[in-house]
Amino acid sequence: MQDVTSTPRTASTGRARVPSIRFPWVAALVLLAGLASASSPTRVLADTWWDGIQSFGTPDYTGNRTTERTPIKPDVVNDLRPGTVPYRSEEMVTFIDKAIVQYQAIVNKGGWPKIPGNRMMRPGDDDERLPIVRRRLRATGELKGSSSSYEDYNFDSTTEEAVRRFQERHGLRVSGRVDQPTLAALNVSADERLQQLELNRQRIFALLQQPIEERYVLVNSPAFQLEAVNRYEVAQRHRVVVGRQQRETPDLRATIKALNFFPHWKVPDSVAQLDVFPRLVKEPEYLEKEKIRVVMNDFNGPEIDATAIDWTTAEASKIKLRQDPGPQNALGLVRIDMQNEHGVYMHDTPLKTLFDQRARAFSAGCVRVQDVFKLVSWIASFEPGWENPGQVDAVIEAGLPLDLQLTRPIPVYFAYITAWAEQDGMVHFRTDIYNRDGQPFAAAAQIIDPDAPPPPSGGLAP
Repeated sequence: MQDVTSTPRTASTGRARVPSIRFPWVAALVLLAGLASASSPTRVLADTWWDGIQSFGTPDYTGNRTTERTPIKPDVVNDLRPGTVPYRSEEMVTFIDKAIVQYQAIVNKGGWPKIPGNRMMRPGDDDERLPIVRRRLRATGELKGSSSSYEDYNFDSTTEEAVRRFQERHGLRVSGRVDQPTLAALNVSADERLQQLELNRQRIFALLQQPIEERYVLVNSPAFQLEAVNRYEVAQRHRVVVGRQQRETPDLRATIKALNFFPHWKVPDSVAQLDVFPRLVKEPEYLEKEKIRVVMNDFNGPEIDATAIDWTTAEASKIKLRQDPGPQNALGLVRIDMQNEHGVYMHDTPLKTLFDQRARAFSAGCVRVQDVFKLVSWIASFEPGWENPGQVDAVIEAGLPLDLQLTRPIPVYFAYITAWAEQDGMVHFRTDIYNRDGQPFAAAAQIIDPDAPPPPSGGLAP
């Protein structure tokens, strides 16, 4: 029996006999295979050597390539709203009204197509769903131009840029890939987006039922941003970290009455019971490392020996935890005091790298503010003796605890706005992080981006 893997040779020369080739394209493939193996004489051709030839056969739809065709461009987080128009304004209602008209027209035309499957699509890929993706992006303006009678399956640079624009408008990590969160957002129907716009118009309209104050602060939790408003225009915007699921940042109206520099952190009972006490069972040295004191009955009570406590049975109603001021403090170097029924507030944080992420629902309900000293300087600038722009910096330099009671308290709103529009007509949506928009959006909120930076571990900050 002839060995099918061996190559016949001539008796006179011993050289390999080249079989006759009836089809030129097969000859070309044989030649390519021979050239590929020439550089490695000991290499044995596999039975499926043609799989190694680029573009031969069907596209790779597995999503399991070992090498990246196109490197991911870095995601530069630039997610703050532009301009000076506040969320809480008649102008914003007008912008949303125009967006509602736009989306109603899309619905009347039949909406946009749903993209099948759940496989990731990356720049450079060939995928039969690409024509559907382009139709979807054209429907809401991320991709310009009309479709042609022929659309190829290649994920080209034009489509990539359109995907990136879509991701920016939806608060997603900007990768240019159609990953799982992006696919879920693309597949929210036109009618559901229209309903979301109408719902958020109601939310903003409700915020306008009280007279607009000359100065106020508004936090939009699902957009992870804060606006400081002065005389009906936004004076500052800041990225924020808000509460994670099960520890939601509540909707509220309160009043900023004081600024606490170098504060103690009085660990809330819920955080102590659910987070700290279980950790101390495994890591008793945590208290000393984080400079947390144990006191009895209330936060001003006598300090007690932590080693004498059985943390498996400890009750937060009787045992209190108080963290010393300093750079390790969970509140950072300043706390913005705004008494309310929920016990939440705004503050600095030692975990400043979290502001580099797009999705920032990491806290236990309080709001951590990026560049918080700029906000604090704005709040304090209306107080006698604090008009000097460098006054807050001087307090921080001194390093001493100080409480500034405001003679002109400032209203603050925590709101939940997942859809809005800008003056240029651009419509924005955000993930329904607390499942308050209804069932169609709840499923999308549960999808995890596997390539996003990991959430913080071991953090106990409010």
